[in-house]
Amino acid sequence: MSATTAHGSGADAPGPQRTLPEAMPAVQGRALHKTYGEGERVVRALDNVSVAFPRGSFTAIMGPSGSGKSTLMHCLAGLDSVDSGDVIIGDAMITGRPDKYVTEVRRDHVGFIFQSFNLLPTLTAEQNIALPLELAGRRVDEQRLAEIAGALNIADRLSHLPGQLSGGQQQRVAVARALISQPDVLFADEPTGALDSRTGQQLLTILRNAAREGGQTIAMVTHDPIAASYADHVLLLSDGRIAGQIPNPTVDSVVDAMRGLGV
Repeated sequence: MSATTAHGSGADAPGPQRTLPEAMPAVQGRALHKTYGEGERVVRALDNVSVAFPRGSFTAIMGPSGSGKSTLMHCLAGLDSVDSGDVIIGDAMITGRPDKYVTEVRRDHVGFIFQSFNLLPTLTAEQNIALPLELAGRRVDEQRLAEIAGALNIADRLSHLPGQLSGGQQQRVAVARALISQPDVLFADEPTGALDSRTGQQLLTILRNAAREGGQTIAMVTHDPIAASYADHVLLLSDGRIAGQIPNPTVDSVVDAMRGLGV
């Protein structure tokens, strides 16, 4: 399974040089609670959610609008805090730790594909892609950058600024930026949303291969049954709780499960 009930404990010090035990999840959350608002307007975005994503797994996170799927991803990635519960990335417990510590764990172990791209407008596509490596003080592998850009069909756009690119091209630059540092865990928020079907399928194949061949852990929020069918496993959320799981998903099995959630 790609998503299971979390267990085990985490140590405190981050460090990309360590090799984690095979049985240790790449990322896990234990009894996560997250609310927004107060009183009658309180929204339980996460209600006692426990999950664990094994290394090398590709999980699609799905559910109705407001089910908590984006909140879960943001909390597991250390982009948002939980009200209670524990989040562990590798063997690093990030819950309740200083911002600097959490930032270092994310920098060394986590990659992101944001729905809103989050590209820096004054940097070229190539500079945006290389930025995570430069911030971490790591050498840019020009051959790997060229291979990723070629696979995403943006090799001829690397010298362009984001404002000179289409929405789909900006999305592919954001994907390349997330892949270039080969993070242990890659979180993707609707990564195919701005892509045509052909490019979207290419991206999903790249993500699947990153998990199966590269041992990276992929957690992807999506509403698309076709995108979910590329994953090893689907985690279903509803009203801030785990509503089910689909191993070896197909388009039909995902559609049926989503209908069962009223989608």
